[in-house]
Amino acid sequence: MKQLTQKTLEISIESIVQIMTPYATGSGFIIGDLIITNSHVVGGLKEVIISTKTLPRTIGQVIYDDAGYDLAFIRSPVPLLPNHPLILCSSSINDGDSVIAIGHPYGLNYSTTEGIISKAIRLQGETEYIQFDAAINPGNSGGPLLNDAGEVIGVNTFIIQNSNNLGFALPYYLLQEALDGFLALDAIDIIRCVSCKNLILESSIKNDYCPKCGIKLDVAKRRREGYKPSGVVALLEKILEKLEINVTLSRRSQRSWRFESGTSRFEINYYDNGVIIAECEVCRIPQENIERLYDFLLRENGNLENLRLAIDQNSIYLSYVIIDTSLTQEEGERTLKALYRLAPEYQKNLIDNFKALEPKFDEFE
Repeated sequence: MKQLTQKTLEISIESIVQIMTPYATGSGFIIGDLIITNSHVVGGLKEVIISTKTLPRTIGQVIYDDAGYDLAFIRSPVPLLPNHPLILCSSSINDGDSVIAIGHPYGLNYSTTEGIISKAIRLQGETEYIQFDAAINPGNSGGPLLNDAGEVIGVNTFIIQNSNNLGFALPYYLLQEALDGFLALDAIDIIRCVSCKNLILESSIKNDYCPKCGIKLDVAKRRREGYKPSGVVALLEKILEKLEINVTLSRRSQRSWRFESGTSRFEINYYDNGVIIAECEVCRIPQENIERLYDFLLRENGNLENLRLAIDQNSIYLSYVIIDTSLTQEEGERTLKALYRLAPEYQKNLIDNFKALEPKFDEFE
């Protein structure tokens, strides 16, 4: 089974997509020219961040949202052409069949687990699901469930909390049904009504009500309103925009942002206790020249305004810490601009003159 898992992973991993919104992160996979994922992963938004092993973070368009089957289809702005495209299952599935789940649980990219089908058809409400015991967690949602031939047999959709590996995937034949209905319309921006099950063009929806059965379509309202930050979050994003940083691409959650400049990675986190920390891991401390390096850091801190050089474990950070009630746009712009400019300079200085080591990052994080 181990060799099978490795082979399946090698041929399918380029089709696995990471999806990020202000509300959550999740998984997806490429079928044809579409990215398949869960409706709850895209959170009712029209735009989400997508990335693959070959595609840097970019904005994808959610062109189909089906809360009933918990499905969503995303279109990439650039063609996604994996060398070994995933295909939907071409045979029946049975209890006891081997399965592999691939996704990004808790942001741990391209994680793979294996197991078996516990029940090929398990009814939840009026929808059929595949029950399986391969471990999945938050972040796996929307990823593929594969058989031992590497075919997609389902879309990983939900787990039963506090259970021992009780996972459920929407089966491939219901995904195919949704794909067929969507493609037959030859249109985009389609919502599937959770009540009458009709496929509705978003442009035909008035006041967020289904034109067929009259039910209120919550997803239509969420798509119309989009994501609108407020308060300190809005102020932080306004500051980032002033620094010409793409806020949408840097946003990792409603209170977290990450962006790069060369080899420097910057992170901003706004915590529930009101503390805002903007920082860049400049480098790692060397095994030699440590005393001389410490002296340099202390001298530099005497020259910095609002910024501080500090060591956490074996990494050196340049950081800006402030309470939300004290943040102003003027100070925020000035200090973050300085952080953005100085971090790469310190990195080069410390590596060249003190033999410090470059920071380590997950290649696909």
